[in-house]
Amino acid sequence: MSSTTRKGAGATKLSATDRRIFARLMPILIAAYIISFLDRTNIGMAKDRLEIDLGITAAAYGLGAGLFFVAYALMEIPSNLIMHKVGARIWITRIMITWGIISGGMAFVQNDVQFYIMRILLGAAEAGLFPGVLLYLTYWFGRDVRTRAMAYFLVGACAASVLGGPLGGLLLQMDGIGGYHGWQWMFVVEALPAVLLAFVVWKVLPDRPSDAKWLTAAEAAEIETRLAKEQADGTAHSGTHSFGAIFKDRAIMLVIYIYLAHQIAVYSVTYFLPSVIAANGVASPVLIGLLAGIPWFFGAVGAIFISPLASNPVRSRKLLTGGLILMISGLAIGALGGSVVGLIGFGLSGLAWFVVQPILFNVTGTRLSGITLAAGLALMNTIGITGGFFGPSVMGATEQATGNPLSGLWFAVGLLVLGLLSVPLINLKNSGDVAREATAAAEAETAAKRAELSK
Repeated sequence: MSSTTRKGAGATKLSATDRRIFARLMPILIAAYIISFLDRTNIGMAKDRLEIDLGITAAAYGLGAGLFFVAYALMEIPSNLIMHKVGARIWITRIMITWGIISGGMAFVQNDVQFYIMRILLGAAEAGLFPGVLLYLTYWFGRDVRTRAMAYFLVGACAASVLGGPLGGLLLQMDGIGGYHGWQWMFVVEALPAVLLAFVVWKVLPDRPSDAKWLTAAEAAEIETRLAKEQADGTAHSGTHSFGAIFKDRAIMLVIYIYLAHQIAVYSVTYFLPSVIAANGVASPVLIGLLAGIPWFFGAVGAIFISPLASNPVRSRKLLTGGLILMISGLAIGALGGSVVGLIGFGLSGLAWFVVQPILFNVTGTRLSGITLAAGLALMNTIGITGGFFGPSVMGATEQATGNPLSGLWFAVGLLVLGLLSVPLINLKNSGDVAREATAAAEAETAAKRAELSK
């Protein structure tokens, strides 16, 4: 049976089986990403308090924020290869328990060196969750709906940022309770759900369709056979069959570069927007959190309503191009527009964040298979996630040098412009697409000849 039916020129319509898979898997995966993103970015709400209480400067904060991503990047490929071998249930459970414990331990740092160490440990602990889930989705969804699944998963980051800001603001107001600072309470309270959800993952997450008790044997077999063929088509067209060959695949190298620029932009905004809002006269931590969540609210809108339209190569290319243009324009407005207009610019940029990102990962997901796919997705995120180091580091250094907390945004803008120029060089098709196009062209030619003969 076919897993999907087409719906005109719009998004792919989900089959009953796909809807069941979405309902069973996506809520728990999204919840895991909400918690992980909250635990990696909540230091944005604590930035000013860490400077006051511990003497951590803007440059030291930017370095510590970025060190998370260095450790994360170094561990991603090994982590994804282990998950490919032992299964998602065991490995995601392990990731969540260790990162929850370490994230809670952030409450007890006393100086910049300890801050650096804990951020490195947190990055190492959490490494593999994001690329692991993207790999996991390739076991369940075909290309035409996988961009939608990836986008819905990324809604977790939006929810964490929209809800996490006000939540962090409320927890910061616990300052003094039990003799602890508010930021200490924030780190501990926000770490607990990771450990608790790990046990839910262990209990309910199947490794593959054939392990899912809520699918029939026929349904599971159809999914696994169909996706194996799709991956075979992709590797046949790309010719990329090994880890070393990935570095010779122009399409994958270009999407990795664009993803790096994308992540530099996203994390530059994430880690510095709360302090920028505070510098414009907003005193309430809760209101700061709400305003800092505006780009992420629009990110969720883009992920839910725009990303599902990227169901074939033509629409994917158009959405990728348009999304990059929107990110560039939004960041420029944010850097130049002042407090109100600038925030609108960041919202426009956020609208495209999770339209661009799933399309990029779907390119890699359709050109590789097996262990090469596991390594390729991890490599892409390994390089891309270092944007979480470079973005905050550049933002912190330029703020300290110029006094303008937004001056570092032009670094991200320049990188995104180069990414936009490279989009026409990326081949989004696989051999299945080529074969269908050839068949359609042959049928059209035959029909034309018949029409000519009938005259």
